[in-house]
Amino acid sequence: MLEKLNPPDIVAPFNDAYHHTVVIPPGARVAHIAGQVGLDPQGHLPATLEDQAEQAWVNVMAALRVAGMGAENVVKITAYLIDAADYPAFAAARARHLGDARPASTALLVKQLLKPEWRFEIEAVAAAPG
Repeated sequence: MLEKLNPPDIVAPFNDAYHHTVVIPPGARVAHIAGQVGLDPQGHLPATLEDQAEQAWVNVMAALRVAGMGAENVVKITAYLIDAADYPAFAAARARHLGDARPASTALLVKQLLKPEWRFEIEAVAAAPG
């Protein structure tokens, strides 16, 4: 359903986790997933960096499911991290949850998220047949 492309006249993606271009077909249902952080359903933040990354992705997947979608429907991910050293934990959790989906992606380093203890925030856009 989603057309995933890498233009031949720009540099290839720096890893195999994303595509440069993802096209949503006409008539598709589109879901915009608000920024998800590593809070569990009770509002608690896990103690470890790895557990925060895992919980943030669990939350993204739950938000997709409520829209009747999954990893295969993800068009675009935007991730906000406060430290480049956190990227490996973020990327490992992403790989577990997205598998081969490879959506268009942007990762940004920011000074701080809304709460200083939050390490990651992940937004997603997804599309499914209408």
